[in-house]
Amino acid sequence: MRDGGATPEDTATDEAAERSGVRFARLRKHRLLTSAAVLALLAAGTAVPLVLSDSGEDRPCRRIPAPTRALAEDPAAATRALDPGDDLSRYPAVRDLLSHDGLCGDDAEALGEVIEAATRAPGPGAPHTVAQARAAYAVVAALSWADVPDGMAPSVARVLADYVVDEARYLSASSSAALPVASPELAEPDKEGHSRYGRFLAPGEAHVDFEYHDPVADAEPEPEHLVSELAGNPEAFAILYDAERAYFAHYLERLTREGGDPAARSSATVWPDNDVEDIAQRVGALMQHRAEHTKEGRIPDLAAFDEAVRRHTRGAYEAAPRQLTTRPPMGDIADRPVSGPLRGDLTDGRHQLLTVLDAWAEDRGVPEGRAEVMRQIVDDAYLRGVWLRVL
Repeated sequence: MRDGGATPEDTATDEAAERSGVRFARLRKHRLLTSAAVLALLAAGTAVPLVLSDSGEDRPCRRIPAPTRALAEDPAAATRALDPGDDLSRYPAVRDLLSHDGLCGDDAEALGEVIEAATRAPGPGAPHTVAQARAAYAVVAALSWADVPDGMAPSVARVLADYVVDEARYLSASSSAALPVASPELAEPDKEGHSRYGRFLAPGEAHVDFEYHDPVADAEPEPEHLVSELAGNPEAFAILYDAERAYFAHYLERLTREGGDPAARSSATVWPDNDVEDIAQRVGALMQHRAEHTKEGRIPDLAAFDEAVRRHTRGAYEAAPRQLTTRPPMGDIADRPVSGPLRGDLTDGRHQLLTVLDAWAEDRGVPEGRAEVMRQIVDDAYLRGVWLRVL
């Protein structure tokens, strides 16, 4: 306890740091590479190829070389290896490095750990760098249309969760993106208090623009399709579901009592309505993907799948009863402490969202008319996500 006693805010901060400490322990464990080959690789700016191994079956499996595995223990080196560069000139090499067809044993999981090390923030309070964001762009572009192995799926889901603001705004983003990544300076709000990269952005953080497609490098990230693929894995599903619900609570608690953006100079509720709509639609889409995977047979036992999702789900996320002015980086949003166990039907995402919204509106004294508008936005958007195929 600090001198003078700990406040509730102090306790929450300590809990968040403790939770995040578990998350980042592996990334801090070893800071030096164990293979000189990795250093040579990075100096040359080339990818580490996979090597064939006899799996005992008709088709040989492929092993990840030791230098590639070692990247998981050095996040800075992993970022350099997966960073496609300003002009995406290294994207083909990154795509080759992430090739994962027919991997042996736990190699898919190991490759997932490399992806996490390269793209995720190194600890609580740390914003993503431009290089990390470019690596995340390359990962999503390389895997958007791939059959992601189950061993790799949770790691890829954690990357999307770590960039939840960028991934969530994809539905309403402009198709005229000029760059794959926005620098912190480019993402800053304009004089009207608006940034096309979202609301309540952390200072000094780079943002991925998944709308950017580069035909020369053949880089076309489609995070919505990648989410659809990942949703067939129960742990990945839980990670993505947790991230969206955590972001929903995070977003609400920064709005004004009227449900508006406190930084907006005019039309304060327009962008909040759009953002809340996107979050609700994405939660609905997760349920739609679950249904599609069940129909197609990838989820052979729906009850067992849902039970596994509940085991991996961290819990419920309630919005603070007062307006918050902090601007945490994206990596801290999905990693926020839960407010308690998840109650009710796990797969009724509309109920899970509206329960949080109603509690927030009551705590903040939101005018009933405004609260009802927001409820309707959530309801409509969730149903669109459930019933409409957006791919």
